[in-house]
Amino acid sequence: MLSKVFIILILIALIACTSGNKSEENQTVVSLQENIPEQAQALFNGKTLDNWEITNFGTQGPVRVSGGKIVIGMGDGCSGINFTEAFPKVNYEVGLDARKTSGNDFFCGLTFPVNEKFCSLIVGGWGGPVVGLSTIDGIDASENETETLMRFEKDQWYNIRLKVSESKITAWIDDELVVDFDYQNRELGIRPEVSLSRPLGICTWMTTAEIKNIWFREFSE
Repeated sequence: MLSKVFIILILIALIACTSGNKSEENQTVVSLQENIPEQAQALFNGKTLDNWEITNFGTQGPVRVSGGKIVIGMGDGCSGINFTEAFPKVNYEVGLDARKTSGNDFFCGLTFPVNEKFCSLIVGGWGGPVVGLSTIDGIDASENETETLMRFEKDQWYNIRLKVSESKITAWIDDELVVDFDYQNRELGIRPEVSLSRPLGICTWMTTAEIKNIWFREFSE
């Protein structure tokens, strides 16, 4: 009799632990998606790649969802995801949180539309420090006037926000203005390596990154 009672108590304890772990996991997923501005629409549900697909660069590493984050694994070149639904071409903001977990190059290459053109915001490129737009008049972020040098730590989250208006592209990292570019009468473009990221995509270069809290909102000027 004593052994049966003991076994029942163990089973109850195991069930309680399992339920607790599931509850904690669900709370983690929810909390990871809370950093969304008012009147913004979340583009990632924290659980699946719904409305996204793994970009078939041919050089990509594995991509998976884990713990409320999209994990973009290191590949032999670009690895990433692209949005499969309709997305505005101008007068919008888009934001996300990203961190680098391994590798030494850009951990967020955000390709986005600008009217009928496309451009990319590179965060941590050219060996790690470069932030800027690629391309401007055919010139990469490392050589055009949008270049900013920053230090990025591994395993540290960075909040990235981009705004596209009728005349300007503006970007912030952790509320620090890093791009303030008037694109009127300038030629915007993207590097051939990220052409499959259009119209909206996030990629890395030979780097593993984690992405969460992806959102967008439209505005009128």
